[in-house]
Amino acid sequence: MNKSLKRLILFCGTAAMSMSALSAMQVSSNDISHGDFMAKAHEFNGFGCTGEDKSPQLSWSGAPEGTKAFAIMAYDPDAPTGSGWWHWQLVNIPLDVTSLPTDAGNPSGKNAPEGSLQIENDYGVAGFGGACPPQGDGAHRYQFTVHALSKKLDLNQSASGALVGYMVNAHTLDSATIESLYKR
Repeated sequence: MNKSLKRLILFCGTAAMSMSALSAMQVSSNDISHGDFMAKAHEFNGFGCTGEDKSPQLSWSGAPEGTKAFAIMAYDPDAPTGSGWWHWQLVNIPLDVTSLPTDAGNPSGKNAPEGSLQIENDYGVAGFGGACPPQGDGAHRYQFTVHALSKKLDLNQSASGALVGYMVNAHTLDSATIESLYKR
């Protein structure tokens, strides 16, 4: 293979990777950072935890064409349950919403986007339930994933975490995750 052809292949591959990176969804937050520990404001208030139970501010961009709604899933894969722990499942966020304020997951629903639906978390509350790893269990990972959905989901507030996860994954066009840590 001649030098010019090798350069063209390398250029095309690099350009394709760059274009892919530009079109991929991204998520950010003013309250949490990827790989860093969350503040006590995001700790649950109950089960021996004494936090403020506030969901973090989240912003996202780069949703692909065909997106009809968004979903946010907050999950602790390190919970000692055998199946992790769902802290927040917010679905059917309108297409024109690309940012949520701190405490958007308040169970009162007053801070959630109009038309969205908060599903019962593993605490049994329809809204955000903060971090509350067992005392001395070490750092747990808290994954906040924003999903671009191909359609609004037909779910109700008491749908199981498994059903919501199935529906979200079945209709995800793209997603982005920010993972923070917490320990007590």
